[in-house]
This record gives sequence, C-alpha cells and structure tokens, in this order.
Amino acid sequence: MERDKNLPVIHKERHKLKYRNTQCLNCQHPLDISDQYCPNCSQLNSTKKLAFNDFFNEFFAGIFAYDSRFYRTLGVLLFKPGKISKDYIEGKRVRYANPYRFYLSASIVFFLIWSLTHEVEPPVEVNKEASEQQRVEADSILAATRVENPELAVILPEADTTASKDRYVPESALDTMDLTNSITTRWEVFSDYYDETQMRNPQAALDSLKYSKSGFNQWFYKKTVDAKRFSSDSDLFWNYFYGKVPFIIFFYLPVFALFIWLLYLRRPFTYMEHLIFTFHNQTTWFVLFGISINLDSLVGTTSFSWIAAGLFGFYLYKAFRRFYGQGRVKTLLKFILINIIFFILAIIAAVFSVLASFAIY
Repeated sequence: MERDKNLPVIHKERHKLKYRNTQCLNCQHPLDISDQYCPNCSQLNSTKKLAFNDFFNEFFAGIFAYDSRFYRTLGVLLFKPGKISKDYIEGKRVRYANPYRFYLSASIVFFLIWSLTHEVEPPVEVNKEASEQQRVEADSILAATRVENPELAVILPEADTTASKDRYVPESALDTMDLTNSITTRWEVFSDYYDETQMRNPQAALDSLKYSKSGFNQWFYKKTVDAKRFSSDSDLFWNYFYGKVPFIIFFYLPVFALFIWLLYLRRPFTYMEHLIFTFHNQTTWFVLFGISINLDSLVGTTSFSWIAAGLFGFYLYKAFRRFYGQGRVKTLLKFILINIIFFILAIIAAVFSVLASFAIY
C-alpha cells in the first residue's frame, strides 16, 4: 500500500528494504517484501528498532501532514464555496482536515479572539466569611431600626429580622397562597431584603429572614439577586452567556442540519452529508468573523464585521448552489427559506439558552 501523494514522506532508515517483513507487526496481516505500508492498517512495514531520531522524524512528519491538510482545507473552504463538502462526501477525504476537528479548531480560535477583543467579566464568587459578616451587620442595623421605630415591631416581630418591614411575609403564610401569589410574594420579600442589605449569600439571607434553607429557597434567592444585579449591570450575565455560546452553537447545528435535510428531502443526500456541509459553512463563518473582529479591534470600528456578513451571505448562496447542484432561481428561493428557518431557530435557541443560562448561573 502506497502512502497518499498529498502527504509528506520522510525517507529515512526505517523505510529501507532490508527492514521489510512478511507480516505486519501491528495487525499480523501477511505482507510482501515490496509492501512499504500494511494494506490493512497502514502502518509502516519495518522491523527496525525505534531510535531517537526516528521518533522525532515521525512526530514532525505527522505535524507537517496535518499542516498541509490544514492549509489546503482552509484555501478551498474560503475560495471555493461548497467544493470541500462535495469532495468530502464523494470520498476525497485524505487531502482535507476532518470537518469536525477543523470546526472545533476554528471555533476555539474564534472565541479566543473574541475573549481578547471583548471585555469579559467572570461571575463573582461569594465569600462566605464576608457574607456572614454582612448578615451580622444587617441584623444589627435592623435591630437598631426597631429601636428607633417601635411601631415597626407590630409589623415585624423580633424573631423575624428582615430588611423588608412593609412587605415581609413569614414563610408559613406562603403555604396558604396559590402558586402565583406565593412566587410573587417570595420574590418581593427576597428582592426587598437584597435591596436593603446587599447580601448575596442565600444561606445567610434565609437565616436572617427566618426562611427554611431548602434547595428551592436558596436557588430562588440567588436568582432574585442575579436579576437585581443584571438589571443594574447586564454585562455580568451576557459575559457569562457568551462563554456558553460555543456549546450552544455546537448543539444547534445538528438541529439546523435536520431542517436542511427536510428542505432537500428529494435530493440524494443523507443527513450526515447535510451536517458536514453545515459544519463547513459554520467553520467559514468563524474564519471570516475572526478576521473581521481582529480588524475592527485594531481600527476601532464595526465596518469589517458588516463586510464579513455581506461576504458570508454571498458565500453561503454559492456554497448551496455548488453543493446541491440546483439552478439559480431554485437555489435562491431555498436559500431565502433556509435563512428564515435559521433565524427562527436561532431566536428559539437563544431564548431557551438565555433562560437555561440564567437558571444555572
């Protein structure tokens, strides 16, 4: 078995005829002396002991082989829309990088560039000792408030040390309410308490409020605090959400590919071939916008991103036409329809992802 001509071959001692064997050392497949590689597993047919220089020669050969596929894939991907996907499903695969690996590599580089060019503030960790001190200080303030305003003692008994005197409701009273009123009242109590104490630790807050430290109460108090913080500084949540975007896109693409498959149901393509086409196009998007946000960051504008958006729209149309082999009118109509579907699915995915991200923030 001869190695693919597109891959680099380093002719060293291990390739020499005197080291050839009649059986593959890896899979025991029968070989001829003329076989340089095993036709069964592709391992080099050599019995020579691995030396230090052999190890590094093979190591760098692997790197250069990947690099050659990388540059070839990138060139075809950018300048010949749809060709790489068409070649790949026709079996011309060794010359190109794996579409899934290439997509992951491009997405990692893109979001690394994004993080370097956009300010990202990680979620603030709660300091338990500081929160406990904060709770003690809040209780002291509340006690002093009762002394200065004795009439509040009727509204707020000594045992219920809360910051919300006017709207405080004991937890036992929530059980007598319907679900909507119970949730609304709980939100008001927690919200008022946070407004006056700025306490972010759920356990300390619930202890001060004399509410049970159940998992739901802790989660609900934390979400109340998060909502208050996001309303004053939305960047906190969006920076957190942006960190989840790579995973959202990765799970979104198979769903989008399913709709492309339904749209081209009469065409002789399998779902996996549509998915490969989708991954290649998304990779192109990462490359184009990765370059554009770099240029925007250097110049201090958004013009390059708009140019990249226009180029990608034209690129996508050309990719659809070449890959699916249909006429201009039919391709244009399906291109418009698939973009409408894309934006509808993107909105649904974004809303769901925002809600899910907020729930687990």
